[in-house]
Order: sequence, then structure tokens, then C-alpha cells
Amino acid sequence: MTAGLSVLALDGRQVDGDLYLSVDHWAQHLPAPVRGTIAAFSAYGLGLLAVLMLAGWWRARRGDGTAMARALAAPLCVVVAFAADTLLKGVLREPRPCQVLPAAPTPEACPGTGDWALPSNHTVIVFAGAAVLWLVDRRIGAMAAVLAVAMGASRVVAGVHYPHDVVLGAVVGSATGLALGLLAARAGTVVERLGRGPLRWWTTA
Repeated sequence: MTAGLSVLALDGRQVDGDLYLSVDHWAQHLPAPVRGTIAAFSAYGLGLLAVLMLAGWWRARRGDGTAMARALAAPLCVVVAFAADTLLKGVLREPRPCQVLPAAPTPEACPGTGDWALPSNHTVIVFAGAAVLWLVDRRIGAMAAVLAVAMGASRVVAGVHYPHDVVLGAVVGSATGLALGLLAARAGTVVERLGRGPLRWWTTA
């Protein structure tokens, strides 16, 4: 099995390594506080997605059972997207650009060998969350989409991903979030029934 996976190992340098190095060169000229902020957001910005999910749940309390079912399913969508990302990483086995390219020290510490790059799991997670939140509430979904784009860009600027890692992550995350969000609508009737029982506060305003 290991041999089979090795055949599928990708070399991202051949895809957009030059673009990565151009971004890296640009990032080296940013002020130190800016570089630090980008690195912190890149590493911990996913916490903002949790805040938006909470906001989506709160807004869904004023909506119908379908909106609430999707809001409650949002964390599950993220978990499934992360699982899909982990499987893809294990098959594609693309080394991080900061591990194989002659870049300057990156704003974010470079992960160790075996921590594969493709697709970007941060990007997968936040795009999955943004997709399902778009189905819950357009305004919150739009904010989540902005967060997703910013997160994807920060992963490249921080030096830990190629641009194509982020692009594939956006595709995988969006597809997973939309698919599961649409599927969650089937539980709308069940959620409405729960809203008439002891769980009313959690599902209705």
C-alpha cells in the first residue's frame, strides 16, 4: 500500500512553485508586525468560523426547521470535510513548499516532514463552513466566505501552502459543505418537532 501511495506523490513545484516563491519574496518585505499578524491569523483564524457558526445558529432560531437543521449540521459538515481532506492528503502526499523550495524563513513555522500539503486543510474547513452557512443565512454566509478567502490567501503568504493547495481545498470544502447542507434540509421536519418540545429554546426564538 505504501508503494502504491508513493506513485501518486505529487511535486507541487512543477505546478506553481514559481508563484509561491514570488509570494514568499513579497512577504519577506512586509513589516514584522504584519507578518506576525498574518501568521497568527493563518494558524488560529479558524476560531472565527466557530463564532460565525454560533451566529448562524442564533439567526436560524428565527427561521424555519430547514435553516435550523442546516445550522446544527454545520459542525458535522466541517468534520466530514476535514476527514475527506485527510484522506486526500494521504493519497496525494505532496510535500509542503517550505520543505522543498529555497524560500526564506516563512512567517509561520514550516510543518515537519510527512505533514502533507494538498489540499490545505484550513482552507477545506473554512470553505465547508462558509458553504453551509450560506444556506443558513446569506449575510453570515457572505462573512464566512470573506473569511474563507482570507484564510486561503494567508496560508500561501504564511509560506505553508502552494496556491493550488488552497484552490483544491476551496473546491473540496465548498462541495462538501453544500452537499451536506442541502442534505441536512431533510431533517427540517424533525427539528420543527423538537422545537415544540423541551428543546424549544435551542431551535426557536
